[in-house]
Amino acid sequence: MNFKEEQTKRVEWIEEVLREYLPEKDGKQKLIMEAMEYSLMAGGKRLRPMLMMETYRMFGGSGEVVKPFLAALEMIHTYSLVHDDLPAMDNDDYRRGRRTTHVVYGEDMGILAGDALLNYAFETATSAFDIEGTDVRYIGKAMQILAKKAGIYGMIGGQVVDVKSCGERISGDTLQFIYALKTGALIESAMMIGAVLAGAEWSQVETVERIAGKVGMAFQIQDDILDVTSTADVLGKPIHSDEKNKKTTYVTRTGLEKAKEEVERLSEEAVAELRTLSPKDEFLEFLLLSLIHREK
Repeated sequence: MNFKEEQTKRVEWIEEVLREYLPEKDGKQKLIMEAMEYSLMAGGKRLRPMLMMETYRMFGGSGEVVKPFLAALEMIHTYSLVHDDLPAMDNDDYRRGRRTTHVVYGEDMGILAGDALLNYAFETATSAFDIEGTDVRYIGKAMQILAKKAGIYGMIGGQVVDVKSCGERISGDTLQFIYALKTGALIESAMMIGAVLAGAEWSQVETVERIAGKVGMAFQIQDDILDVTSTADVLGKPIHSDEKNKKTTYVTRTGLEKAKEEVERLSEEAVAELRTLSPKDEFLEFLLLSLIHREK
């Protein structure tokens, strides 16, 4: 298997799905639809929908029901980035190598574009109920996971603690809490929803949640490392932003080498647990390792 070729094919397919679910840019409010598309189609790894799709396939899923959920999850992830970039948050002018949404459309439309993506995500996910031949119980459970992992017990909860902790020296436990919720929750959501929609046993859903939690933690620590070691040209966004915002990270707490060791430990544990599942998914294993050990 040529992993890079397979990954590129999947990214192209996911972007087709995202375009399929974007609203038509018309009506008096079409500006917000343009801002939504600008934000959502800015590129990126498409990690979360890819993880959802691969987990869905691993557990035998083959229908259309996963498509609105993978689009919805990427909309939620994108809205969080749009709001992260705002002057009141990280105040970043570039994301993925191009100007951020609020810089292009104004701060007011940046806020509204994020709001619109979040609301439209749930409108998109609920369209799964209109797909014939699907088990509405699976859709309902997937909706529950999506909402919880994106909310105050998931991503938003982590964001709150992260923002309130800026400029403070926080404990290792608090840092892990932030990473588990802010980054890990949506990755957990992706793999859990894929498993649920495919009809996996709940014990299997819990296993993929643990795997995804470790991947999310390693992914965020690697992000800390790249903020120190990479360049703005490679990352497509400013470097040393954690230092600028006076944030405690794994690198500032433990040093660069210890942070790298933790990424290695978490990734090995995640892949070892993935291998206990049946059937095996070679691409998913490669995907987890490539994302954790990425250079951008």
